Amino acid sequence: MAMLLALGLVAATQAPVAVEVPFRIGDDAIIVDALANGKKVSLMYDTGYSGAVILSDGISVGPPSGSVELRDFVGQFSADTVKLNSLKLGDRVMGTGDRDIVQKPADHYTYAYGTHVDGVLGLAPFSDQVFTIDFERRRFVFHPPTHDVSKFTPDNTRTFLARMLPIGRDSIEMSVQAPGGRMTLALDTGNAFYATTHKEVLERLALWPSGTKPTFTKTAMVASGPVDSFYVRLRDLKIYGVPVTESVWSIIDLPSSSAEKDGTVGFGFLKHFNVTVDMRRRRVWLQNWTGRVTDAPVGDPGLWAFYDPRVKRMRIYNVTPGSPADKAGVKRGDDLLGVDGRELTTLSFREVEGLLRGEPGTKVKVATSRNGQLTRHELDRAVLVNEKKD
Repeated sequence: MAMLLALGLVAATQAPVAVEVPFRIGDDAIIVDALANGKKVSLMYDTGYSGAVILSDGISVGPPSGSVELRDFVGQFSADTVKLNSLKLGDRVMGTGDRDIVQKPADHYTYAYGTHVDGVLGLAPFSDQVFTIDFERRRFVFHPPTHDVSKFTPDNTRTFLARMLPIGRDSIEMSVQAPGGRMTLALDTGNAFYATTHKEVLERLALWPSGTKPTFTKTAMVASGPVDSFYVRLRDLKIYGVPVTESVWSIIDLPSSSAEKDGTVGFGFLKHFNVTVDMRRRRVWLQNWTGRVTDAPVGDPGLWAFYDPRVKRMRIYNVTPGSPADKAGVKRGDDLLGVDGRELTTLSFREVEGLLRGEPGTKVKVATSRNGQLTRHELDRAVLVNEKKD
């Protein structure tokens, strides 16, 4: 009995250990397997979503409990809810609190991220955790509460300690320093771009001349629908304390849906770091594991296409004005039949985009059709990024 008591004492005094949960990397996104209300689902992890879980309404997880208003970069929309009774990631049981599963029509998550996805996992279940998004080893690490990154000493070369701004507990808001002033940008693993803000923010900081139209424009998809956007090269920034000489940002050409938040820092930046978040102590620890803070610009011919089930073909939905595709006469509404000899009917949007993009200055062969007339083009891949106009 004394031996058993001694063993029990040892077990009771052992320090709590970290729990690891593996994830996958889809196309510019983190994908994690979960059990939501006992249902097996795969979820895209999105720290930019303040709630718990969004699922396709085709997945039955319980009776309806109400509805909710959701907000994205530019607008709001309504969705039905189901009570979240249980949530488990690997061996980690997550707190549910008084939270809901939001159910909305399928947004083609699988098509968008290049792997099976049933919905979105938000920040709320993580809000009482000290956790690391370990991009290097592709796993979450849930630390004991005693894991205090506020006591870590950064070298400001490979490790950085950022302070969260006091703007509620529903997002990870931090500062980005630009030559013209400060931006407030949330840490957002659900944003596939490097970082996203609004043209009005750039104008406020004199990073873009007020009233000036960009040379190259495109269309971006957000939850509330398509919006006009463009890429711009920004220089001499400090993103969460990390010096970034130059980077390419996605800019939305509409006012923000929030007066106090300017946008988000996305997957393109975050993937270079192992990121530890402590919501209670309001600190974020960044460890630069790749040795880089951005990627080299990629060239593309300036066209984007989606699969249209009505015609069972890839249909071009946007052509960037002034791009190689535009100069070659490719038009919105044309069918995209092939890229470098590849048939496209079985490929996702991301896979087609991957075929079109490549080293700037290289060429890509595309076959298009308009009113049944086949046309073949050899298009340059160009960096369609706007520069500040002085």
